[in-house]
Amino acid sequence: MSEFSPIQISKNPKLSQNIFHFARALRKAGLEIGTGRVIDAIKAVLIVGFSNKKDFYWVLHACFVSKPEHIVIFDQIFRLFWRDPQYLEKMMSIIFPTVKGVQKERKGQAGEKRAAESLLNNEFQTSSADGEDKQDSVVEVNSSFTMSETERLNTLDFELMSSQEIEQAKKMLENISFDIKPNRSRRKIPHANGDILDRKATLRLSRKFGGEIPKLSFKKQIKKWPNLVVLCDISGSMSQYSRMFLHFLHAISNKQGKGWAKVHAFTFGTQLTNITRHLKSNDVDFALAKAGQETQDWGGGTRISACVHFFNRNWSKRVMGQGSVALLITDGLERDQFSDLGHEINQLRMRSKRLIWLNPLLRWEEFSVKAKGIKAILPHVDSFISSHSIESLENLARIISQPCNNGEKSRLLKSLV
Repeated sequence: MSEFSPIQISKNPKLSQNIFHFARALRKAGLEIGTGRVIDAIKAVLIVGFSNKKDFYWVLHACFVSKPEHIVIFDQIFRLFWRDPQYLEKMMSIIFPTVKGVQKERKGQAGEKRAAESLLNNEFQTSSADGEDKQDSVVEVNSSFTMSETERLNTLDFELMSSQEIEQAKKMLENISFDIKPNRSRRKIPHANGDILDRKATLRLSRKFGGEIPKLSFKKQIKKWPNLVVLCDISGSMSQYSRMFLHFLHAISNKQGKGWAKVHAFTFGTQLTNITRHLKSNDVDFALAKAGQETQDWGGGTRISACVHFFNRNWSKRVMGQGSVALLITDGLERDQFSDLGHEINQLRMRSKRLIWLNPLLRWEEFSVKAKGIKAILPHVDSFISSHSIESLENLARIISQPCNNGEKSRLLKSLV
């Protein structure tokens, strides 16, 4: 990166154009950037100067980044746009499929694909404006041996999805359905087609006919559908996964004949927030926007034990009906050193029929039970699955639809410990 003074910047409109294209790439990657922010960024660079890379980075960071989840995207685009002269070739290698074995494979970092996609589109759109290439560029990719788009999205990590892929994934999540079995209740009601003989009703009827029994009375057991209670971690490390799961949860809440009596949703980071009423809106964007406005700790720290304790004390008796299923979505990385997380999770488990833990860290093959929070939670859950892709949420639907397997947890503990 060459050095410029404020006077040189004002004489060099090329830098202002590059800042504009950089802002447009950020906007394509999902950052909320308007014309005013671009003008402020150019003015800030004029004041600070262009003599130090670190200062230049933080000036643009202050102007364009407004949410914690945007930091990773900004870092990737800044590195590719300003620091790497071969960024276009690297972006092509990220987006388009390559032949395995020719070059060493590497796993994409969080947000890298969205950054690459936005920059690649920006490069093709602005190449003719600079007068360097006025002919339309056409890139042909032979995808004869690649998997279908649906199969690829099923296994793709939510953090590595581009903006367009995220929209496609949301539509696919809406099609996931649950086959929920009703809970058997001890209560019985009179029913003409019931399968249980009602002796008392039969004897009462016989009294009207002088002891003769004109017909038998029957009753049947009441079917009670379980409640679904969700506790979703919205801390910084869980931000993208939480957004996708809440979109999935909205589809469950508004699906007719879904099999759930009620769906209750809570988010937590440093405090617990009830967002159940927002999910009742038919418009998913409006529902999640309202939920985000009410949630004050999105993308912040994590206090799992304190939030679960608050739920157990204030909400569990109100929303945990008979036979309820509880979902805990968190990475288990507790920040409070003096918490009694194991006790609180055990209380949550005792109030529910099944407790299922969804942890995106399970996507790593090297995952092991080492963190204190994970060790405290794991003994008290019935199922422990990942939540990083569409395939993992489809697996969740299968697990909930099947009867609880008591041997599943013991096998899980033996394989992970």
